[in-house]
Amino acid sequence: MSPDEEFTVYVTGRLSWLRKIAYPLCQDWHRADDLVQTAITRLYVKWRQARAADDLDAYVRVILIRVFLAEQRRGWFSRVRLTSALPHQQLEDGDRDMAMDIHRALAAIPPRQRATLVLRFHCDLSVEQTAQALGCSTGTVKSQTARGLTTLRAMLGEPQSRLARSEEC
Repeated sequence: MSPDEEFTVYVTGRLSWLRKIAYPLCQDWHRADDLVQTAITRLYVKWRQARAADDLDAYVRVILIRVFLAEQRRGWFSRVRLTSALPHQQLEDGDRDMAMDIHRALAAIPPRQRATLVLRFHCDLSVEQTAQALGCSTGTVKSQTARGLTTLRAMLGEPQSRLARSEEC
């Protein structure tokens, strides 16, 4: 199989997974698709190096997180905001109001803290894996996680004990 065919097979199989990581970061499916597209483009350029990685999924996840953080630093997003009047995704189970509150609170958290929370709790990565993905120390991951959770608690008005359980996961 040629490198281009390998790339196509990999991306086709992981596209949905990448979108599920990108959405909590940016809270918009269209923007998530843009992030994924940029990440896939960068992956294509580095494909020969990437396919030799010990964990290709981790390699791609790092690319996606770095694309998101770079976009946040550029400032384009602060000047242009596209929104949709339609809900982005139907919830399978659970309380819709709570989910909307959580999405709004997550969107209000600074990008680096949001990326840390998404990697830790949505992607279920360890502190060490999250530090590697973000290119920072484990102490930074712990402090960003603590700050992000504190902000979420304050925004959601949740008692400390209820959200503390999610930290143990």
